[in-house]
Amino acid sequence: MGDRTDSQKGNPVTAWEELVTTALLGTDRRPPATGGSGREAPSALLDEAAVATVRRRAGLRPATAPAARRPEPAPADPRPALPAAAARRLTMLLSDRPGTGTGGRRGTSPDLMELLPQWLAAANAHGFAAPPQTLPALLDAARGRTDLRPAALAFAGPRALWLARLNQDWRFALRAAPGGGTALPDPEDAEATGRLWQEGLFAERVALLAALRARTPGAARELLAGTWATERAEDRLMFLDSLRTGLAAGDEPFLEQALSDRSRNVRTTAAELLSALPGSALAGRMAVRAAACVAVDHTGGGPVIAVEAPPECDAGMERDGVVAKPPTGRGERSWWLGQLVEAAPLTTWPARLGGRTPREIVALAVADGWQGELHAAWCRAAVRQRDAEWARALLGVPAAPEAGGPGAVSLAERAKLLGTLEGGARADWVAGFIAAHGLSEAFQLLGVCAVPWSAPLGRAVVDALDIARDAGSYPWSFSGVMGLAERCLDPAEASRLDALLAVPDEREDASPGAGGYWAEAFQRLMTTLRLRAAMLTELEHAP
Repeated sequence: MGDRTDSQKGNPVTAWEELVTTALLGTDRRPPATGGSGREAPSALLDEAAVATVRRRAGLRPATAPAARRPEPAPADPRPALPAAAARRLTMLLSDRPGTGTGGRRGTSPDLMELLPQWLAAANAHGFAAPPQTLPALLDAARGRTDLRPAALAFAGPRALWLARLNQDWRFALRAAPGGGTALPDPEDAEATGRLWQEGLFAERVALLAALRARTPGAARELLAGTWATERAEDRLMFLDSLRTGLAAGDEPFLEQALSDRSRNVRTTAAELLSALPGSALAGRMAVRAAACVAVDHTGGGPVIAVEAPPECDAGMERDGVVAKPPTGRGERSWWLGQLVEAAPLTTWPARLGGRTPREIVALAVADGWQGELHAAWCRAAVRQRDAEWARALLGVPAAPEAGGPGAVSLAERAKLLGTLEGGARADWVAGFIAAHGLSEAFQLLGVCAVPWSAPLGRAVVDALDIARDAGSYPWSFSGVMGLAERCLDPAEASRLDALLAVPDEREDASPGAGGYWAEAFQRLMTTLRLRAAMLTELEHAP
């Protein structure tokens, strides 16, 4: 008994496991460590469990040495406190109460944990501080879901880092914080900045470079250039990637030097960054190479794009980032062609192909089966160069029979192209796609649309769900879209759902029980939308 008590004092995890074991075996067979027998033993066990629970929630493991120094007090959080109603709502969301449905059906209760990201985004937008008592549960939630971490740690503020230094389970917060949770020097303090760059840990140096790049891109580049030759290859790659922020023509000389780096990954990244600068020398070299492979052929009945893939990958191409060896199953020449076209400025093609617009170029036939390869490379170039005009041309009309443009050979590529469009245009295209083709392929496209969805997109989704219900479709096929609608549909759309709450008459060819499922799903959707509206209202009423 004494050994077990000692282990409880020294290790909270072991202590909790001991309590669970005692509860499973029963206090008659295994009395609690703190004493108690007979009818008193269950009460003693509950007392132990209560003490252990308080210790766990406090965020501090019990010290093993009596003379251990007390931690410094938690730092103050100067942000305004949450409104009382919003604080209660946060506690409810963190409790992650399950729905009332059974047997694989979610019932009509909202999925509270899925609303937490939206709540955090809204709270951060208002600049509120997290209530101290919610920090342990908030850190636990962020520990289990990496997608929550940026917003959760921003909301938790400096006290989250204070707690993370005291509890091993929350150390991820220190890794996620700039510089591992240490304060970065003022960018104007050249001496402190230089000292940290020369002597700091890798995470601190990455954070410093990122902070400088966001504020003074040129100063960050000069700092990196000063130690570039002595950095490890893997570190050079990470540092180089930070130049994506604020990428500009002034970075070209440094990136041109990086094209000769001894690391292939560094050379490839440098080439990618240079190709994203349409005016760079590398972009010009790639334009010449790509244009030599693509031309308009007028010898037939009408203009056709003729393609002649490069016969070899020479040293100059490799230096400019072209990978010579293709993946398994890809031909060498088509592999080289795709890389050249992807890296060439899209402004190359109107002049090269008869002054045509991107839409006219995409509409031209391509000879000898090269259309898929050529258009896919243009898709990648449009995404890399953030060219909305080319993206629209490659996407095509959303109602087209092919369910997308000729260059968008996959839903993933269409989603990337949509990401280059302004939010309203993106939502309109997806709404048109859903109206023409339904929801069976729309899930990935919906994921790139801004939240809350625009009114046309929201109506298109609700109408498509209604059509699927009336058609007797297998209801669980749309659970993913329904879940997205709960999180992304504008709460103002809740009023449109009243007519969809009744259980419809089931068709003979409908899935058994489909009508009841649809009624539950629409009820849950309406309840969730109203809950989201209440959440936003609570955050807007400051104390």
